[in-house]
Amino acid sequence: MNPVLPVLIFALPVLSFGITVLIGRYFPLKGASVGILGLVVSFILSCVVFYQLQVDPTRTIDLSVTWLDFGEYTIDLGILIDRFAAVMLVVVTLVSLCVHIYSLGYMKGDRRFTTYYAYLSLFTMSMLGIVISNNLFQLFVFWELVGVSSYLLIGFWFERKPAAMAGMKAFVVCRIGDFGFLIGILSLFVATGTFSFGALFGLSQAGAISSAVLVVGALGIFFGAVGKSAQLPLYVWLPDAMEGPTPVSALIHAATMVAAGVYLVARTLPIFSTVPQIMEVVAWVGGLTALFSATIAVAQVDIKRILAYSTISQLGYMMLACGVGAGASAIFHLSTHAFFKALLFLGAGSVIHSLHTNDIREMGGLFSNMKTTATVFIIGALSLAGFPPFSGFFSKDEIMVSVLESGHVWLYWIVVFTAFLTAFYIFRLIFIAFFGEQSERSKHAEESPKVMTVPMVVLAVLSVVAGWIAIPGVGPGFAEIGGFELHHLHINWSAMGTSFLVVLMGIGVAWAIYSRRFVESRSIYNTFKPISKLLENKWYVDEIYNFFIVQPVIFFSRLLFAFDMVIVDGAVNLAGWLGVRLSKFEGEFDLAVVDGAVNGTAWTARTFGRAVRRIQTGLIQEYVIVASVAILALIIIGYYLM
Repeated sequence: MNPVLPVLIFALPVLSFGITVLIGRYFPLKGASVGILGLVVSFILSCVVFYQLQVDPTRTIDLSVTWLDFGEYTIDLGILIDRFAAVMLVVVTLVSLCVHIYSLGYMKGDRRFTTYYAYLSLFTMSMLGIVISNNLFQLFVFWELVGVSSYLLIGFWFERKPAAMAGMKAFVVCRIGDFGFLIGILSLFVATGTFSFGALFGLSQAGAISSAVLVVGALGIFFGAVGKSAQLPLYVWLPDAMEGPTPVSALIHAATMVAAGVYLVARTLPIFSTVPQIMEVVAWVGGLTALFSATIAVAQVDIKRILAYSTISQLGYMMLACGVGAGASAIFHLSTHAFFKALLFLGAGSVIHSLHTNDIREMGGLFSNMKTTATVFIIGALSLAGFPPFSGFFSKDEIMVSVLESGHVWLYWIVVFTAFLTAFYIFRLIFIAFFGEQSERSKHAEESPKVMTVPMVVLAVLSVVAGWIAIPGVGPGFAEIGGFELHHLHINWSAMGTSFLVVLMGIGVAWAIYSRRFVESRSIYNTFKPISKLLENKWYVDEIYNFFIVQPVIFFSRLLFAFDMVIVDGAVNLAGWLGVRLSKFEGEFDLAVVDGAVNGTAWTARTFGRAVRRIQTGLIQEYVIVASVAILALIIIGYYLM
């Protein structure tokens, strides 16, 4: 494979960003055309790379050049393109392209339209940089650029305080995880002298790295992934990220940023596999995150927040798969999830664009006026729920089989119950928003323009067929990742049957409550009011963080501020006051005493000089008289002294 291809895939968004920032407003569509054209080419090249690696997996590229040389240590820049990276290149460029096109309609008329597209290009560039990196140092650089990009896009409408605060929250929370990530990669570098994936994998598998360093390194890397991929306990930034434009939500939740954490763990799985105890941590954090977020989603009424908690839950699935060693299954689900979750967010954006509300209780009966949006949204929901033959069915079942066959029985049943909740909450949304009683807002709803619906249709098709890649004889199969591969060579009928049954149960319960109304949702809410309030308020996690972390930090900051004002500034101000007073005293002393003494001496000399110069007449007879008087005076004085 020609290494120029992956370099171009990455370079085109870089070029798009630079052009859009500098002169984008002079181009067609106010610069949007630059980013869209660049992504079209990047996507085509990504497909070429993917095809070449499917035909011949040996055409892997792993190239490096020395960037910094410290004598004993060197830091390289390089690219690593294997079947794993090729899949991610296709996913990132395709979803980003759909978001770019969709945004033409959604962001039309925004006064910072060109800036928005520049940020999108920066975001895409950063994620592609993560995908092609062949070492941890380079990956960390792009990892931080993804964080900066997300801050800019989440807080894009910074005039609104919630949006500005959401961007700040995402940035700060992710930095907490990134601190752990930095410790992890530095510990590995100090122990091995390299950041290279290949070298680290070889050394760790050969037992050349101490177990303590591997534990610190793996735990640090995972902590970084916990922040980016919104896992317990650092998930709290992602729901608030909904304050950004909806297409941004689709991009963040589908193919970039949150996917970066899963990608990182899957990419470094050969390191994790040498530390079984950390693998257990990864698995349980993922499983509990999946369940925890799903319970919150069942009680939310904001359409974007329901999808946000759904994303956190699905990321938990992927992290769980990594924890049981099924890296390929995690990336498989990441890929299918990218398509159906982008579709769901763009569908939600279509609804919000028409109704100007996020509250599903203010929707209802939308199917009659927005048939295209409703249809593609239902397709995305079926894929999310894991209903066959939609793509989510194949990837989710891969994870279920992986967990079951790994011997983690409790985690398996957590996944099963989470699958039931997933089907329930997404069809609760559908039955209320698209088939419920038509609201006043819904009566005036209009279908979104083609520029918004066409990308959704494309994603809907992919949400159906993307999972077929795992069917033997139909798709090309999936790449083996770090020694771990899919289980689809045999079918686990028990897991498949259980999965299908719980999905039907979830959809059926939602239909019975929110469509047929065999039981009123309000009566269920009142019957289980404590639990309902708990889930409605998201387990009060934000309140707990606020009470135990945010408020103490604010209190301590105010205490430090008061200490600074009273003690530090007080001491400084006192020293300044004393300095001023001392200076004034010294000035007065100088004027009165020093200058007085000098001036007094001068006055005395001048006065005496004036008196003496009167005797300097130049007349000899006067000098003789004075001398005679002086001599006489001396004689008289001498006489009396003798």
